[in-house]
Amino acid sequence: MSTTPSRPGSWLASAQDSPFGVHNLPYGVFTAADRPGRRRIGVRVGDFVLDAGAAARAAGAPSALLEADSLNPLMAAGRPVWTRVRADLTTWLTDASFREALSPALLSADEVELHLPFEVADYVDFYASEHHATNLGRIFRPGSEPLTPNWKHLPIGYHGRAGTVVVSGTPVVRPHGQRKAPSDAAPTFGPSRRLDIEAEVGFVVGTPSELGRPVPLDDFREHVFGVCLLNDWSARDIQGWEYVPLGPFLGKSFATSVSPWIVPLDALEHARIAPPERDVEPLAYLDDRGGEPWGLDLAMEVRLNGHPVSRPPFATMYWTAQQQLAHMTVNGASLRTGDLFASGTVSGPERDTRGALIELTWNGEEPLKLPDGTTRTFLEDGDEVVITATAPGPDGAVVGFGEVSGRVRG
Repeated sequence: MSTTPSRPGSWLASAQDSPFGVHNLPYGVFTAADRPGRRRIGVRVGDFVLDAGAAARAAGAPSALLEADSLNPLMAAGRPVWTRVRADLTTWLTDASFREALSPALLSADEVELHLPFEVADYVDFYASEHHATNLGRIFRPGSEPLTPNWKHLPIGYHGRAGTVVVSGTPVVRPHGQRKAPSDAAPTFGPSRRLDIEAEVGFVVGTPSELGRPVPLDDFREHVFGVCLLNDWSARDIQGWEYVPLGPFLGKSFATSVSPWIVPLDALEHARIAPPERDVEPLAYLDDRGGEPWGLDLAMEVRLNGHPVSRPPFATMYWTAQQQLAHMTVNGASLRTGDLFASGTVSGPERDTRGALIELTWNGEEPLKLPDGTTRTFLEDGDEVVITATAPGPDGAVVGFGEVSGRVRG
């Protein structure tokens, strides 16, 4: 489908056959011992992080955008600039004449500290997996139609809390709130007893839009800068008591973890596929059948305390990020640089492809057995969850996303 040229080679040995090769070049923000306290834009390549600002100076093309302490200025600059910067980085890392000049700008990936790579403006979480929505419908409404009447007509979502989006590795403090089991006469207050994960993919907005002007499907790539991994931690007991009739609030707002590397949209050209066939006619503003397909073939893995427990397939998602962007602006809502919107839990048709513990354990009725002999229904203090993903790249290459991790702290 794609006409993207074959992947170039690099003079950096560790970039060859790496998920962080020059076909990828994800952006992040780091600090290092040589300049402690100074946040810098970095580009992951092979086993190294390229100091992007230093590299631009060394290559004779200094850039204020790459000298910033977050990705927001670069993201706001728009697609023509994103394309030019990516082309420059590719040239610098593939043309051997730049090797001597750029080598001092390479830092070992093991020796840098990664930070939240952009300032989050707004956060929206969607509910785009038909398998996930169907499973939850069967859990909570047994004997009834699992999907609500609106589900196949629009991408359902809710507006989350931007201030609690944290970078991978940040401890997740078990939230407190009101809980009420069906058999309880009244709610009680205390720590969540049903702490869960949601394995998701996040999309980061670069170019803003004007208030009152919806963003059509065809403008998706003009606004979305890149893609990351996301874990939308969920307190199911707090959420279950509070969410009727208005929706999630304290059960979701305490922490959302994102991976530190933002994979440029252009690095995913070979991962683009048609979404699953829809069995309900979409309204015109969501009808993507005549345009470019924006389903993505991402292979995800969820590990709990080092043990793989699920491999959710993103290719099965019913609603695409393109449709989600169109829907969340169709009422005239504007985009801001740094807006983050998430796919919703990624789940497939089999048990070992479900992206949340509430599905994996069927709301706690079927405990998950781990290889170390322990079992889980929901998360315990000290548990660590790590989500990784890869996508196909050019000529058999793999595009890596790194990981998003978090450990539960009581």
